[in-house]
Amino acid sequence: MTVTQSNLAGLSRFIFRAPRWYASLAFALLIAAMAGVAAFGFGITERAWVWEGVFFLGRDAWEGIFFIGIPTIVASFATTGVDRFLGGRLTRNRSSLLALTCEVVVVAVVTGAGIVAALTPLGQRFVFDALVVALASIFALRLLVVMAVSRSSLLVASVPASIQTVASAALLFVYSGTLRYLGIDSAAIDAHLLPYLSRADHAPPVLSFIGPTHFVMLAVTCALYAAAVYVFLAVIDRPWRNSLGVSVLDFIRGFIGHIAEESRELEDFFEQLGQRAVVPVTVLAFRREDGTEKARFVLPMIHPGPMGEIGGGNFPERVARRADGLAFPPHATAGHDFNLVTEREVDTILDAVDDAHDRIEYSPEATREVQVESGESTMLGQGFGDDALLVSTFAPGCADDVEYAVGLTAAAEARTAGLDDVLLVDAHNCNDGLDGPDLGHVTPGSRRSFDMIRTAGLAGEAIRDADRGPLRLGVAWDPTAWTPHEGIGPLGIRVAVTEVVGRTTAYVLVDGNNMEPGLRDRIVESLCRADEPRAERARTGAPLATDGAAPTAVDAAEIMTTDTHVVNTVKADNQVGAAIDHDDLIALVCDLVDEARADLEPVDAGIAAERADVTVFGNDRTETLASHANVAISMGGAFAAAVIFAAMTVSVLIFFLA
Repeated sequence: MTVTQSNLAGLSRFIFRAPRWYASLAFALLIAAMAGVAAFGFGITERAWVWEGVFFLGRDAWEGIFFIGIPTIVASFATTGVDRFLGGRLTRNRSSLLALTCEVVVVAVVTGAGIVAALTPLGQRFVFDALVVALASIFALRLLVVMAVSRSSLLVASVPASIQTVASAALLFVYSGTLRYLGIDSAAIDAHLLPYLSRADHAPPVLSFIGPTHFVMLAVTCALYAAAVYVFLAVIDRPWRNSLGVSVLDFIRGFIGHIAEESRELEDFFEQLGQRAVVPVTVLAFRREDGTEKARFVLPMIHPGPMGEIGGGNFPERVARRADGLAFPPHATAGHDFNLVTEREVDTILDAVDDAHDRIEYSPEATREVQVESGESTMLGQGFGDDALLVSTFAPGCADDVEYAVGLTAAAEARTAGLDDVLLVDAHNCNDGLDGPDLGHVTPGSRRSFDMIRTAGLAGEAIRDADRGPLRLGVAWDPTAWTPHEGIGPLGIRVAVTEVVGRTTAYVLVDGNNMEPGLRDRIVESLCRADEPRAERARTGAPLATDGAAPTAVDAAEIMTTDTHVVNTVKADNQVGAAIDHDDLIALVCDLVDEARADLEPVDAGIAAERADVTVFGNDRTETLASHANVAISMGGAFAAAVIFAAMTVSVLIFFLA
């Protein structure tokens, strides 16, 4: 992940789930009741009896619900129906949340205006002038959201967007007695309709300050604000259309749909950006003597992003559900440019996994583990037949994704030693978050890329010359009690231990997105430390197994993460170890290694690879998208402030001239 992409990922701090529509309405009515008590004058100090105070309190609350809450309810229910009738996509939950937000805006503006009116000679008329501005403002806000979510034109979107403003204006018109100011002869109005068009005698006295001018100004201000929304969207949208050929409204709609209701609309946007790519899909399988599968490593060269379950974000869990044995889906050497655009592409990858699995030629022999390093790169490798598993890390140095081209080159370098298929894992196990100018992205031409390529070549040579013998494998798994909010995905922690010529190697896979600095090193040290007396281990702080015994040491170990993005739904850098106790994690890993060693049995193993043709984000598309989004956020905020200031200034001039 680059700095630009990390800035975009930081937007996840704004992610929330839209409440159910009835929860939004209940809160809206509560706010309306409280606003009514404040606005319509509960004066208990002037009343002699407590029960009278309670009565008037209830009346004021009801008036607040009626004049403030009713337009919110109307907007909540009617907006969805009208928008869907006009071809839009606004859901009930979104409509209710939008109506609630607009109600809060109105209450806040009117409350602020009331405080100003009380402290200055502006008077009650100023409050209702501010109310007009507030009603026009929520129309503009609703217009922006409806256009973004439903992709409607300005004129079409104005119909559902105006519902809350029109409902409020209609109530104010009827209960302020404005009809009498218009000079319309009451005899010209049907006697049955007149009581419903003029009900000033049933309204709070403060509404008598409203006159026809307010409604004229409301219409003019709404038109002005609609023009401002159109100008704002046109300016912000132009760079997206020129560079990416898509609209920023599509991105906003998809993002809102994903964070509010976990919809798949964001995938539709990504699919417009996508490019076709051919990616290697490599499978390492272990089977028991009876032919059943014991474990399976699956490694397509894609990136499990971009976030949540969008695209390939939940790829590791999909792999686990598909495998017969215990599945290990570690992170491949690929960055965000190789995010799958839709979850449908995962099926294509899984089909390639099945094809590769069917072509595996198994062997009962394997090599002992090899460990090599060059520069900052360290690699743990092991041969299975004529194939090899390589696990790369830059720990204790901090690193993030390894680019696709670097991984392909490193695997090719390993094969020059005579290996057939190579399953090259990016351990993705040490990073310091999203801060700083260098996030550790391993790019072609960087010193780290040459370190990794050189290390892969050395690992291939070491495997070629390593001792061989019968292979035994043991596995263990704990889904853990930790949740994605704490950085651990649904696959929990999985361990595979191999034993060849008396040498044991532990492969630990944590379902998370990278790891806090130093944590990987502590785990490896705990697993590879020779057996010590219990008192000595307690003195040094080394973890104990749950039964109080020291964990059994292994000869080599590496810690991997899946890079699952389900842990990034609410936080961009939710790394393993950031929210959970390190000692608890280490103790659990040690226990699982003990379980895996107790599970050791003879197995055959083999590796095969296929190629899958899928749609991914594409070269530089992620960076371009992130750059445009960051510019839209930074400059768009300033431009929006300028547009709002200009519209408000014109509004003030209109009010003074009217």
